[in-house]
Amino acid sequence: MSLSVQIIIRNFTKDGQRFRPGDWAQRLASVAGRTGSGGRIRFHPKVRVITIDGANCVLVDTSLEQQEPMLLKFLLDFARTNNLVTEEIPQGLDYPEPHAAEA
Repeated sequence: MSLSVQIIIRNFTKDGQRFRPGDWAQRLASVAGRTGSGGRIRFHPKVRVITIDGANCVLVDTSLEQQEPMLLKFLLDFARTNNLVTEEIPQGLDYPEPHAAEA
């Protein structure tokens, strides 16, 4: 990818079905995280759980490709394999931070 964009991985499939389990976004984001103090997961700064219309989604900054190309490929392949809706958004558009920096 030449220009960095953000990709939202939504909580529903292309045929309109809600994706399960309910904590899938936290599980997916934790794959990119590191274990911090007390054994808690610290999310990668370029992979965040966000809430849109009351549903958890995953926001991925594609500049992740420069640091960890295999991780970006894994995240996008996960969305594709599970037929999840994805949206590209401009880099400047921001979403609020989740309630806790750690999950």
